[in-house]
Amino acid sequence: MGRIAVLAVAVIFAGGLLLSAADIALAKEYKIAYVDLAKVFDEYKKTKESEKKLEEKGKSKEAERTKMVDELRKLKDEQALLSEKAKADKQVIIDNKIKALQDFDRVTRDELVKERNDMLGNILKDIEKVVTEYAKTNGYDMVLNSRMLLYGGEQYDLTNEILSRLNK
Repeated sequence: MGRIAVLAVAVIFAGGLLLSAADIALAKEYKIAYVDLAKVFDEYKKTKESEKKLEEKGKSKEAERTKMVDELRKLKDEQALLSEKAKADKQVIIDNKIKALQDFDRVTRDELVKERNDMLGNILKDIEKVVTEYAKTNGYDMVLNSRMLLYGGEQYDLTNEILSRLNK
């Protein structure tokens, strides 16, 4: 019985050593950093340029819309001075102009939203490409978005490095 107990202790001890060796072999240190994606996006020069273009296009479309609205007002003012038969004829024209204005609003909104989404997608692809290249070049295993972190030391923050590479 004593031999079995000694043998059992030896087996348990050897198994423990093997498990410890396996744990050590599996333990790998990871190089991890984070980026403040919102800051990178906001301070990227391409974002500012794209937003400026969208704003200019929006102002241009607003000017077109104002012309259409002014024309509608003029038609309504003219309608008030007409006979009943002429008023009815003018109302058909006004209704068509209102429909054209509504269509213009819908199409313009859809175009601007699509253009903005395309712009956002392209900018995010640029950021992702620079982050990926930087991470691979510098041996990072993971680069996280700072919004996912509860805490991250400043030494792990790559935001300014990524921004400088993007804005070259």
